[in-house]
Amino acid sequence: MNIQQIRNATLTVEYGGQKFLIDPMFSKKGEFDPFLPAERDDRNPIVELPMSVDEILDGVDAVIITHTHEDHFDQAAKEQLPKDIKMFMQDEQDAELAKELGFTNIEVMEEEVGIDFNGVELTEVDGRHGHGETAKLMGNVMGIVFQHPDEKTLYLAGDTVWYEKVQENIDTYKPEVIILNGGENQFVEDGPVGPLIMGKEDIYEVYKAAPEATIIVSHMEAVNHWGLSREELKNFIKEKGIKSNVLVPDDGESYSF
Repeated sequence: MNIQQIRNATLTVEYGGQKFLIDPMFSKKGEFDPFLPAERDDRNPIVELPMSVDEILDGVDAVIITHTHEDHFDQAAKEQLPKDIKMFMQDEQDAELAKELGFTNIEVMEEEVGIDFNGVELTEVDGRHGHGETAKLMGNVMGIVFQHPDEKTLYLAGDTVWYEKVQENIDTYKPEVIILNGGENQFVEDGPVGPLIMGKEDIYEVYKAAPEATIIVSHMEAVNHWGLSREELKNFIKEKGIKSNVLVPDDGESYSF
């Protein structure tokens, strides 16, 4: 297994002999509007890609789009991904959007139902993109569990906060490697609306639920409404004594298991 942090939630995962591209955001720095209301109003993305799109796409067998928000499937990705590339999506609504854009090889996943892709079993699991009313407004999101007889089980949680279903997913699948979106991104309207994805305390809850797992934290410092910096998270995990369990990659950095 090789996991490379690209930028924001965009990753490549080489697993069981297949290469997956997760949540492609290919825009150049500042190419689309900020997400508002937020503390910063920089245009997005706020950093450049660490490599070319051609390099990212090299050898990719399939794309997984956990949901279709702009920072997970942007205009540049819609234009630059090959239209016949294998694409896994969470529901018919997202698939319909991709079909309208000309994509022709889409598979719609079903929660808790494994799909075999060239020997790799992919299972959709639920996530919650925020709390309360905010989560309803943000819409459906999915995580993915990867399984293969020759690999450690990988749980890609997607855009979710810590809640009972994440605990359930860990208990059910017993992942040895977990990827979390952990930038604590949030909107601010007469005070914070509440995090849309995990912050440091959520990440600590995941650690407590899976103390033997290696946790990789993605989705950091790339779009204007981020709320948790890499430096703050690194200081937190050092204080908690879990530095060897929780990895905080820079863009372009990769890990092999």
